[in-house]
Amino acid sequence: MNNRFEAIDEPSCRLFQDSLELVGRRWTGAIMLAALRGARRFGEFRQAVSGISDRLLAQRLKELESEGLMTRTVIPSTPVQILYDPTPEGQKLMAALQPLLEWSHQRATVPA
Repeated sequence: MNNRFEAIDEPSCRLFQDSLELVGRRWTGAIMLAALRGARRFGEFRQAVSGISDRLLAQRLKELESEGLMTRTVIPSTPVQILYDPTPEGQKLMAALQPLLEWSHQRATVPA
């Protein structure tokens, strides 16, 4: 039988699904977008991503760091400063998602 769906490569599908689940976690996209728009400190992220709790913001920043999408820099000062920056890989991810952002804006302006 020549079914076009039989040709799907399972490992490739799994990688794609894992990527979708990563960026689809609640607040992850908003945090990455805030970083690209200049948020660096915890308070700046909290201000840019309205509605997120401190606990969840800390958790997401830690996840993004462990995924290699954000770097965390500790500046030993008084008080200690912690800065977050998107990595080159995080910047590539956001560049890849740019068409989705544009589609979302277009979709929001189309009457139902």
